[in-house]
Amino acid sequence: MRKVLSVFLIGVLFSLSVLAVSSVIKVDFDSEKGNKTSSYFASIVGLWHLDRDGDNIVYAVDGRKWARGTMSSGVAEKAKLLYGERYAEFLDNVQAYKYFPLTVFKGIENFTGGEISVRFKGISGRIDQGAGIAFDIKKNGDYLVIRANPLENNLVLFRLKNGRRSVVKWIRNVKTPSKVWHTLKVVIDGRKVYGYLNGKLYLTYTNKTPISGRIGLWSKADSYVFFDDFTVKPLKKVKTESKK
Repeated sequence: MRKVLSVFLIGVLFSLSVLAVSSVIKVDFDSEKGNKTSSYFASIVGLWHLDRDGDNIVYAVDGRKWARGTMSSGVAEKAKLLYGERYAEFLDNVQAYKYFPLTVFKGIENFTGGEISVRFKGISGRIDQGAGIAFDIKKNGDYLVIRANPLENNLVLFRLKNGRRSVVKWIRNVKTPSKVWHTLKVVIDGRKVYGYLNGKLYLTYTNKTPISGRIGLWSKADSYVFFDDFTVKPLKKVKTESKK
């Protein structure tokens, strides 16, 4: 059964002030049948392409040919589209993160609050099967990411800043089997960050500054992971009961 695609016209960038009123953005990739890459994302690091999961069209990060970091093709042009004349600064920093595939959603220029979710399925990867949502992506290439990993069964909030990755918060014993679809979600409310897996709240964190910037999808090293149903919603009241 075909899924409903609720997206805005590519090339028109909405600010979250519009989204926060009533809009929901949902990208499923069935509408891109026949394409090699997604028109909704600008891949910056790694190999990202459209793939198939049975009859379903999905977006995939493909690390099977990973060779210690790969910048995406046409990366300079994509960065310039996203950040204008400051694209060089963005590229200088993000090249330090070549172990971490990153693709940036074109549709929101400045996300400051709301829900971001995506379904993912770890297919293969000996080193990693990382599936993450990147947010707070700055013009200088710094960002935050919340990621799940079927090989490690944990949920981690990372900060990538000044060319280095650091752990902000690490939640263990989050069962995430490979080759099964899961839903990862992050909720942003000002400085507050809430991380969910399969509808359960596992992670809470208060950032020093309010979240703002672009958003996207993230992975690591040799991960081969499918993504689908990338969704951005207005902020709702957050249930603060975490995993016991």
